[in-house]
Amino acid sequence: MNYTISQDMIANDVFVFLAVFSRLGAMFMLFPALGSSAIPSQVKLVLALSVSAVIMPVVAPSFPAMPNTPFALAGAIILEVTIGAIIGAVARTVMSALQVAGTIIAFQTGLAFAQNFDPAQDSQSAIYASFLSITIMTLIFVTDLHHLLIGAMHQSYSVFPPGAALDWSQLSGLMVNTLSETFILGVQLATPFIAVGLLFYLGVGVLSRLMPQVQIFFVAMPANIWLGLLIFFLTISTMIMWFMDYFEAFLLRFLV
Repeated sequence: MNYTISQDMIANDVFVFLAVFSRLGAMFMLFPALGSSAIPSQVKLVLALSVSAVIMPVVAPSFPAMPNTPFALAGAIILEVTIGAIIGAVARTVMSALQVAGTIIAFQTGLAFAQNFDPAQDSQSAIYASFLSITIMTLIFVTDLHHLLIGAMHQSYSVFPPGAALDWSQLSGLMVNTLSETFILGVQLATPFIAVGLLFYLGVGVLSRLMPQVQIFFVAMPANIWLGLLIFFLTISTMIMWFMDYFEAFLLRFLV
């Protein structure tokens, strides 16, 4: 049997691969762990191309025919990049819970000015937030949660079919809900430090009234730092497991 491959078939396959790579490439840039600045750009490019080559044959039947005009073709590619950027940004927003928790912990323990580079946010953050981010990013790979990230890439074509118009009201609602849940989660993770900090500063205030001649700041600050480190040592495992469970449940929303 003779098989012939027309130029239209080749052009359509190239279009589908380019569209898939546009969406997945945007996700790889913004996804937590996979999009970290600690990973070289060349590695992320190779991963994006490899995953696109694997996913393309699966999602190709759901793609419409290649647009005939350059403007329509550019619009289709821009739409895929937009979808990938939105999904990646929403997933990255979840990591902001660690920033909220780490910043609150740093303020409560008197280490708010101790800054360190946070690879998850590509910026300077409180030292507690940087430690939590690096730990969570490591555990994402150790516990194979990055497989769920790749699964979410494939499942995104069921949630956002290629060529379909975006429901901006649904997307804005998703972003707002994610932001609110993330902030609540961050405060919940830092709840032990908030409670102990309030009691500690209340005791320090009473002590300063009882003994005004004592330089209470120089006495309380070291004690506050050591108390914060002790509480962090006792609660770090619970905080990490709580966040990992939430992050897994968040990814499973795209896979169900």
